[in-house]
Amino acid sequence: MITQLEQIREKAIERVRSAANLQELEQLRIKYLGKKGELTALLKNMGKLSAEERPVVGQLANSIREKLDSAMKDRTEALSREAMDLRLQEEALDVTIPGKTTELGKKHPMSIVLDETKEIFIGMGFEIAEGPEIETEYYNFTALNTKPGHPARDWQDTFYLREDSSVLLRTQTSPVQVRVMEKKKPPIRIISPGRVYRKDEVDATHSPMFHQIEGLVVDKGITMTDLKGTLVQFVGKLYGPDAKLRFRPHHFPFTEPSCEIDIMCFECRGEGCRVCKGEGWIELLGAGMVHPRVLEGCGIDTDIYSGFAFGIGVERLTMRRFSVSDMRLFFENDIRFLSQF
Repeated sequence: MITQLEQIREKAIERVRSAANLQELEQLRIKYLGKKGELTALLKNMGKLSAEERPVVGQLANSIREKLDSAMKDRTEALSREAMDLRLQEEALDVTIPGKTTELGKKHPMSIVLDETKEIFIGMGFEIAEGPEIETEYYNFTALNTKPGHPARDWQDTFYLREDSSVLLRTQTSPVQVRVMEKKKPPIRIISPGRVYRKDEVDATHSPMFHQIEGLVVDKGITMTDLKGTLVQFVGKLYGPDAKLRFRPHHFPFTEPSCEIDIMCFECRGEGCRVCKGEGWIELLGAGMVHPRVLEGCGIDTDIYSGFAFGIGVERLTMRRFSVSDMRLFFENDIRFLSQF
């Protein structure tokens, strides 16, 4: 048995010291020192030895166990250091290599113009008001003096959400004006920006979903002169003093008298082109004096108060602001286009 123990000592220690990795080292521990290991198996046969041999064999077996444990500990530490050195080498950073450039995002061109528009109107004493995009037929049409049978109520023009036409995607932000007038007494001076929806064909100047800014002023002695002065002031601030407006008579059920305002085409400067469809002018907004029925429906005394309202398309404001000839570019999310702003 002594000869077998000495063979285990020489062979085991040599293999432990040459173990290539921690997994191999663990396998050697199990092979020699485990419950079914070679050294353990020999020690189980010590009962067959004589009384004189037993102490000698036991002392030798304990010495071999201690040397194996020490060799395994040393090899474990050495392998751990080697693994750490390799990891540090693999994860080393070259601080001289230029870092990766992180591109910062920018505002969408329509957000730029919307923010500029808000600042201009806030500077003129207006407040910002908001309302729901899913509206009732009452606020979107009836409260704005749009009677049954009006073309705007037709299913081919409006996105209805119920068969009885009682709920719809708002076609304008004008319902916000009604909601404000129901809750607030004059003087009122607000703008209401937001998304609106109409069944328009998609082309260079139309989209079924677009953005609008409605304006409303209600106070004593308000006239068309105040409306025109406000819009001329706004356009001059946004586009500069060279911007030209054209006021045309029109009809809206919620204003009386009503008008449409065009801005000279930025593409052809009034000569006529694809963008303005040969007219030299692009429709910018609709406006007028708030119809007395709308005011009275909101509980406002028309013998004392009058007001004006207007609705502006943000997309068209932005097209003119940045000389963009096709509205669809705003919705295509092409980074080549958006990165220019």
